[in-house]
Amino acid sequence: MASYHGPKAKVQRRFGELLVPRPKYGRILDARKYPPGDHGREKSFRGGRRSNFGMQLDEKQKLAFIYNVRERQLRNYYLKAAKVPTGTTGGNLLILLERRLDNLIYKAGFAATIWAARQMVVHGHVLVNGKRLDLPSYQVEAGDVISLTDRMKNNVHVSEWVDQISGYPPYLSVDKKARTATLTRIPEEGEIQVQLNIQLVVEYYNRLT
Repeated sequence: MASYHGPKAKVQRRFGELLVPRPKYGRILDARKYPPGDHGREKSFRGGRRSNFGMQLDEKQKLAFIYNVRERQLRNYYLKAAKVPTGTTGGNLLILLERRLDNLIYKAGFAATIWAARQMVVHGHVLVNGKRLDLPSYQVEAGDVISLTDRMKNNVHVSEWVDQISGYPPYLSVDKKARTATLTRIPEEGEIQVQLNIQLVVEYYNRLT
């Protein structure tokens, strides 16, 4: 699964879950409580037990969607997480994804979605320790300071997004006025909140190795 560029609500309707916490997506899911497609209404009433592989595949696709990463990238993150000598593979996988530059831009409230955050990084509007970086997958280290270019600091959309955010992960310190965010420490296993079963993702990749 490549990083997703199509309708975000459509993907979430397929899973029947709100994976991106934006009001407009919640309204769409409330209004259309069935999968997309010509036979979506029929599918919403079908029962049946999902296979283990089907559930593992769903969770893997959710994870790729939430962090906006391609299948090959996600597999590489899994392989790297599996080699970490401490912690669980699932926990280490989430930590690697959480430390992505585009994700922390999003979590800091500088962008409305992970897709907007990626675009911001790619277009050169983000600095790390004062140095411009255009790599969304950059692994932010503890103590790194993320900031925006002067032009982007005053962007009306950034101001709107920043004002809407009231809470941050415990490992991220944000200065709304200065438009800076500092990863104060590496996230710990269990601190990262994602709406999926990460163990099923690990089981999915275990089948392939």
